[in-house]
Amino acid sequence: MMKPVTSTPVARPDEVRRHNRTTLLRLLHVSGPSTRATLATELGLNRSTIKTLVDGLAEAGVVEERVPRPGRGAGRPSLLVLPQPHAAVVLAVDLQVEHVAIALVGFGGQILGRNSWNLHGRTREADEVITHVIESTTVLAGDLGVQPIAAGVSVPGVVRRADGHVHEAPNLRWTDVALGERLGGVLRIPVLVGNDAELGAIAEHLRGAARGSSDAVYVSADVGVGGGIIADGSSLRGGAGYVGEIGHMAIRPGGRPCYCGSSGCWETEVGEAALCRALDLPEDTPRGAILFELRELGRDPHAAEERLSEFAEWLTLGLVNVVNLLGPQLVVLGDLLTVLPDSVVKSVAAEVRRRSLVSRAVGGTQIVSSALGADVKLLGAAEAAFEMILDTV
Repeated sequence: MMKPVTSTPVARPDEVRRHNRTTLLRLLHVSGPSTRATLATELGLNRSTIKTLVDGLAEAGVVEERVPRPGRGAGRPSLLVLPQPHAAVVLAVDLQVEHVAIALVGFGGQILGRNSWNLHGRTREADEVITHVIESTTVLAGDLGVQPIAAGVSVPGVVRRADGHVHEAPNLRWTDVALGERLGGVLRIPVLVGNDAELGAIAEHLRGAARGSSDAVYVSADVGVGGGIIADGSSLRGGAGYVGEIGHMAIRPGGRPCYCGSSGCWETEVGEAALCRALDLPEDTPRGAILFELRELGRDPHAAEERLSEFAEWLTLGLVNVVNLLGPQLVVLGDLLTVLPDSVVKSVAAEVRRRSLVSRAVGGTQIVSSALGADVKLLGAAEAAFEMILDTV
C-alpha cells in the first residue's frame, strides 16, 4: 500500500518579505553601514530584492543612503545604507552589586544617552532599585526626546527568561523578585531580564572579542563570578534560562563559605574578595584602589606572577573545568579579570591549554580579555531588547 503523499508547506510571499526584511535589519544593526551589493552578497538575495527592501526602509526612515567619503578608487562610489539610530530605541539596564547604569540605545547599537548611580545600604533593596530605574528612564527619555520600545536588563543572579523573575541574586540579597513584570507594567514596554554574564557573552559575540567565534564562554568576575555561553553561534540558556552559574562550581572542599549557602565555590577563590586577599588589601577595598594596584603590579611581570600565583592557580583550575565541560574555541575574561597583568593572563592561558584535554583536542582554546570594557553588560542588555523588536521596526 502506498503511503499518502504529504505536501511541504510553502511560505507565503508576505512571510518571505518579512523574513528578508528582518534579516536585513539584523545585519545592519550588528554590522553597521553597508552597500547594497554587500547586503545582497551577505544575505544571498538578488539586487532587485535588496533594492525593494532598502527603498522601503528608507521611506520609513529606518535607514538612510549616503555617498561615502571620496576614496582613491576610480568610478562612481556605491551608496552606503546606514541604520538610523532614532528609528528604534531601547532601554538597557546594567544592575550590578554596587552600581546601576542605564542607557537608551538606538538602532545600530549607538548609545544615545546614559545615567548611573551607586548602590549602598537601603538603595540596594529591590523596591528602591526598580523605582530609581523607572524615574531615571523617564527623565533620560524626556531629555533626549525619545521613547524606548523595549527594555533589556542585566542582573547578577539566577533569572527566569520567560517573565524576568529573579529567582535569586545572592550578592544583592534578592530572592523571588518579579523584576520583568514590575518594570514592564510601569514602562508599558516588553522587558527581557537576563543573567549578567549571559548578556555579556551575547555582547562579546556580536560586538566584541568573540565576534566571529561560534563557540565561546564569557567569564565575568566581580563580587561574584558568572559565565555566559555561546554554543554553535547561539546563546545557551538551559532549562527556563537557568545556566552559567559557573561561579558556584564547588572546587575547594572545606573552602570558604559562599553567599549562596555552599562553601568552596569558585567565586570565593577568584571573586573580588579573593583578589583583595591576593593583593594584601582589605576585602572591603574600594574598586578604584583595586584597579590601581593591579595596574601598578602589571609594570613588573615577574612580581605580578609571584604575587598572584595562588589566585592564578584557582583561576586556572576553574577555567580547565569550564573548557573541559563546554569545549569553547575562545574564553573571554570580563570585569575585574580584564585588569589582571598580561603576564598573569598569558600564564593562565598556557596552563589551561596544557592541562585541558578538550583544549588540546580543539587546537588550543584561546583566552583573551573583553574588548567592550565596562559597557559590555549594558550593550548585552540592549541586544536582548533588540532581539525582541527588530522584526517590528
